[in-house]
Amino acid sequence: MHNFYKYFPSSDKGCDWGLNVLSVGCSRVLPNEIYPNPSHPSHHNFTWEMGRVLQEYALVYIVNGTGILETETLKEEITDGTVFMIFPDERHRYKPDNQKGWDEYWISFNGDYIEKLIEEHLFSKTDPMFQLGFNEQMLQLFASVVHIAKDENKGYQAVISSATIHILGILHGFKQQQNHDKDSISDLTVKKAKILFRHKVLEITDPKAIADELEVGYSWFRKVFKENTGISPGQYFIQLKTQKAKELLVNQQYSIKEIAYILKFESPFYFSKLFKQKTLFTPLQFRKKFAKSDK
Repeated sequence: MHNFYKYFPSSDKGCDWGLNVLSVGCSRVLPNEIYPNPSHPSHHNFTWEMGRVLQEYALVYIVNGTGILETETLKEEITDGTVFMIFPDERHRYKPDNQKGWDEYWISFNGDYIEKLIEEHLFSKTDPMFQLGFNEQMLQLFASVVHIAKDENKGYQAVISSATIHILGILHGFKQQQNHDKDSISDLTVKKAKILFRHKVLEITDPKAIADELEVGYSWFRKVFKENTGISPGQYFIQLKTQKAKELLVNQQYSIKEIAYILKFESPFYFSKLFKQKTLFTPLQFRKKFAKSDK
């Protein structure tokens, strides 16, 4: 990779496409090298101590290497194949690992097109990272923008603006697929949890046991379960216990005290209190009203 950068004046031709590319570049940062290169214009250069605030958006693609990104809203490690977005008027700083360096491409831009995407919440300051890994299409797009910018032939701004829009489309699609994959994992987890709850309604006393069996954290489990079902795992578990209690009360095989212990309630009193909260009947009232007749 040859180090290159170019800064452009704002162009009406670029704005015709809804996006105006203001700078492009690529560089190989060697281990222990000063970063960023002090030859950049002052409005784009920065020190780690002071950081920087841009007036435009920027996309940075780290092809090889690792480092760190810090903004007003987050601090994230950067790994191979990460694209991250910088937002206007937000102080930020980033740098490669001193021992490894990195290879980077970047494009900065503004325009109505990106503002509309932001208004539609398709990109966010709180989620600016895209961990694509090595992506040949992304690499070719960034490289082509740099190549076209070098020559600055007639119509170049329209071409690099269109390529930047293409990059934004790929990044949005990548994030959508990530969210879909997460949703799929969540859905599958909830389905498994429902089966386990029903299967183990007489065995467990705490819904956290299901999260443990599924090997997921309870906070995450509770969140996705409630998003999927509308109720917490604890409430779902109580509903199952209440339904099982109804079946046992109707069949009259066990006393109310025995049912309380079969369902792993801490006491018959607590069982009766909870049952009335859920059904408006005490266990005895429910049994008298709905119990099967021996006749």
